[in-house]
Amino acid sequence: MIKELFFPAALVSCCFFLSCEDNKETDNPDIPSTITGETIASYNVAKEDILRSIPEEFIQAARNNLHIAYQHTSHGTHVSYGLFGLQDYKAGDDILFGVTNNNPASGKLDFRDYALADYADAGDDAADLSVDETAFIQATRNYLDDPENAEINVIMWSWCSITGHNVTGNYLPGMQTLINEYGAGGSKVGASAGKRDNPVTFIFMTGHAEAGNNIGDERPMSQADTIIGYCNAKKYFCLDYFGIDTHDMNDNYWTDAGDNGDSDNYGGNFYTYWQNSQAEGEGYYYNKDAPGGTITYGAHNTQHITANRKAYAMWWILARIAGWDGETTN
Repeated sequence: MIKELFFPAALVSCCFFLSCEDNKETDNPDIPSTITGETIASYNVAKEDILRSIPEEFIQAARNNLHIAYQHTSHGTHVSYGLFGLQDYKAGDDILFGVTNNNPASGKLDFRDYALADYADAGDDAADLSVDETAFIQATRNYLDDPENAEINVIMWSWCSITGHNVTGNYLPGMQTLINEYGAGGSKVGASAGKRDNPVTFIFMTGHAEAGNNIGDERPMSQADTIIGYCNAKKYFCLDYFGIDTHDMNDNYWTDAGDNGDSDNYGGNFYTYWQNSQAEGEGYYYNKDAPGGTITYGAHNTQHITANRKAYAMWWILARIAGWDGETTN
């Protein structure tokens, strides 16, 4: 098998991406960027050894202080099923990575799955980012304006297929508008009537890979480049589905890969091949459909590694939000 000679999306020069100047019309100058260091959770951080190296104080801070609302359809289950299974992986993980689902409990990460769809305006479909490209904006406002959700301080939306969608015209401006309103220093954050006390961190996401269909205008690779470039320029957090889907466990980049690790250029499924060389409970763990729930693969997967890695990436972001510099290790 021959490694393809392509540059990972996260490493392509930012000169091809949107800069801060490109989005002046939606920027709020009152919201400074205080995040330094890497903010893109891609294949390079979606690894167990990276997760285990994060100082536990920041995992604990994330677990105790963050309240996450997440909206997705099938592909988004990679994050939630990975999070739910991780707490049963190794000794102590039930405490360190303890998580709840729509049932907050002291000492566990407050994760609210499928949280926002019901808040869409009448006639809108906010099941994910792909159904109605702008429905997520008002659905998020409605959700965050509800006093029942006053504790929420992290929001993430997932794509289904990102192919053909207007990322630069709808997704990025829509996310920027929400940041301007509900992010730190935002117009809807404060002590006065009609505002919320807790500012919100918004996590961006790239789209999943599509076997043999990643390259070209408005296809997963170029869409990922655009989103990552925007987030790099503004120091916004992004969970890079595309990067994780297209890189094997040795960081080789397979541009024709799909969302299951299948690649004709590789000659099979690189994630299945790797998982078959490992032992469950040592190199990988079983994903689950709920905390303490039934063992299941992430949707559209026939192996556990993809969802494992997206859970690692999610915890990496949460630790960064909680104050970790991304470099200090245990």
